[in-house]
Amino acid sequence: MATMGRPREFDTGKALDKALDVFWRHGYEGASISELTHAMGISPPSLYAAFGNKEKLFHSALDRYAEVRKQIWAELMKEPTARAMMERLFDRVIEFYADEGNPNCCMLVKLSTAESDKVLAEQLCAKRAEAETMLIDRFSQAKTEGELPGDIEPADLAGYFMTVLDGLSVRAAAGAGREELHKVANLAMRGWPSP
Repeated sequence: MATMGRPREFDTGKALDKALDVFWRHGYEGASISELTHAMGISPPSLYAAFGNKEKLFHSALDRYAEVRKQIWAELMKEPTARAMMERLFDRVIEFYADEGNPNCCMLVKLSTAESDKVLAEQLCAKRAEAETMLIDRFSQAKTEGELPGDIEPADLAGYFMTVLDGLSVRAAAGAGREELHKVANLAMRGWPSP
């Protein structure tokens, strides 16, 4: 009869959240096993037993991040109009960046532009593209429903707002506060196309 190993003595979800924070703040290459295990409250053997290696841990943390993002997007998509959805998205992003307990930038923007590993950077860019696709879909629906003018290309509008969101991330990382970020978002929303 095979014997079972000791059960895990840590919450995998919480450990992934802690690992994600370390990767977010230090990047993939800058995050050491020591920093990761310290933040996660586990030993290196426990990390390897649970996740395999640093790369697999990183991908597990990204999957966790993607799950949370999907929940947020699902909530945003419940807004009655695409404009209301975009305004709420800006508010959520700005509040996140302005919270001193959070990293003050978008993880996918930061890591996809900072990592020297091209395969990893491509994977991060693909995850970021998922958000743009969701905007395109929502803006296509808005165009069909008459909320947007017929000559507006949903992909162009999504690209514009993704650029503004990326810019907010960069500005926040450079030290811009809540008020300054809201000014940028409000200015972007003044350009919302009317039917």
